[in-house]
Amino acid sequence: MISSMKTVSLILLAGGRGTRMGTPIPKVFLPLKGKPIALHSFETFKAIDAIDEIVVVCPEQFQPLFPEGTLFASPGKERQDSMENGLAKTTGEIILTHDGARPFVTQEEVLKLLEEGTAVGAAALGYPAKNTVKEVDQKGFVEKTLERSSLYEMATPQLLARTVLEAGLNAANGKTFTDDVALAELVGHPVKVVMGSAQMKITTPTDLELASAL
Repeated sequence: MISSMKTVSLILLAGGRGTRMGTPIPKVFLPLKGKPIALHSFETFKAIDAIDEIVVVCPEQFQPLFPEGTLFASPGKERQDSMENGLAKTTGEIILTHDGARPFVTQEEVLKLLEEGTAVGAAALGYPAKNTVKEVDQKGFVEKTLERSSLYEMATPQLLARTVLEAGLNAANGKTFTDDVALAELVGHPVKVVMGSAQMKITTPTDLELASAL
């Protein structure tokens, strides 16, 4: 129903070097339960009828790991560069972006994001912060304690209408952001937070050990 109203493209970001993992190949291509980490979420998205196309942003040498017919784009220096490269290969009116290092996203979460976020034009999966968060100055002293009830951690996928994403990328002007809906914030577009699970992001060897045990 969603895809009949709006065409949906997914950009799977799998081009990061993952230096904290300390391995010679990018972390998203390390094996997890018998297949590369990035393939776990790729297969989840591939099974969702509402997603019309998937573009994987990754180095050329890892492209054979994906099924024949997959669309690819080259990674850029920064996240926004990779986003732009991926966007250039898409045709959808709605763009989903996902971090290949998050293998445990569910179809239910993706469909919920599409259902609640498409009409808004910018949305992200998120979940309430579990720990107390303090704002600290450059010398390491606490300036204030933030109100935890209003703090959410962001996950992926994130959703942006194509027009909003294009406007945000144009306005970024060399600035770097740690997530994609920040581009919507940059141009004053509202962003909806859609309740998701506390997804594991595989960043360190310990993360990979924990993920293997799940």
